[in-house]
Amino acid sequence: MKSAFTAAVAALMVTAAPAFADCDDGETVIKFSHVVAETGHPKGEFATELANRVNDEMNGSACMQVFPSSQLYDDDKVMEALLLGDVQLAAPSLSKFGAYTRVLGVFDLPFIFQDVAAMERFLQTDEGKSLLTSMEDVGYVGLGYIYNGMKQFSADKPLILPTDAAGLKFRIQTSDIAAAMIEALGANAQKLAFNEVYGALQQGVVDGQENTYTNIYQQKFFEVQDGITETNHQMLSYFMVTTQDFLDSMDDADREKFLGLVDEVSTKMNGLANDLNAKAKEDIVAAGGTIRSLDATQRQAWVDAMKPVWGQFEDEIGKNIIDAAVAANNPAS
Repeated sequence: MKSAFTAAVAALMVTAAPAFADCDDGETVIKFSHVVAETGHPKGEFATELANRVNDEMNGSACMQVFPSSQLYDDDKVMEALLLGDVQLAAPSLSKFGAYTRVLGVFDLPFIFQDVAAMERFLQTDEGKSLLTSMEDVGYVGLGYIYNGMKQFSADKPLILPTDAAGLKFRIQTSDIAAAMIEALGANAQKLAFNEVYGALQQGVVDGQENTYTNIYQQKFFEVQDGITETNHQMLSYFMVTTQDFLDSMDDADREKFLGLVDEVSTKMNGLANDLNAKAKEDIVAAGGTIRSLDATQRQAWVDAMKPVWGQFEDEIGKNIIDAAVAANNPAS
């Protein structure tokens, strides 16, 4: 018998239609480029849902086209494409913005948030809200966040204690904080594009990686790893960005409608992120993958090994931002 979340996710994936639209003359074209699959992944599901809403409710004035699976750009090149006007919407991982602002690095700090609810509380603080405008001087405007889920480690050997990672090569995103986190384990960090990870794992270029269950399942990383260790060491989210030039090109009514749809769809889809990851976890096990749980003592060893990374980046992120993030773990604060 299907669980409630499995049924809900399945229904969503069945009804999601391909989000490529033929735009008419006179319509504002909104191209959304991302790197994941259209279905079964929080970002892919969000993009499809948003495109369907825009193309239905703004028909005649705006038209959205979605290009998934790095069909146009990877997460590094899409930022330049935004400024050039070749795309109008992107949602790279928060780790990708280090070249433009350092404050978003708060999301990369290991074990900074104990769960999604803590991150949401942080985003409602003054410090959290300030992050949306942290790249205005470059021309980017933050629209909000797409949640994926908590990250787990995988490798070509069992990982139970952080010392098990010593000497291994781990793929990371282009994040100095992620590199410092891996180095704190006595391991070696290697920055690779998302679409290169499976081949690198398969060929032994890297020994492991860290990612959410949806990413691990969608990209089949579990097929070329000994197993996954459920560390829940970091929340993976995506930062929705556009440019001020694009927003200024729309009339007031269209801009208000578009931004309203972004808010509505992100709220709806973020509520399904945990379900998508739970389903992916089930699918990994069903496909023969191994998932290892940690007891409280083992997990604390990972926390103790990686938490010193916070101090390395306190000055560039801002102590006030880190403090606000930590305080958000306590609902009463």
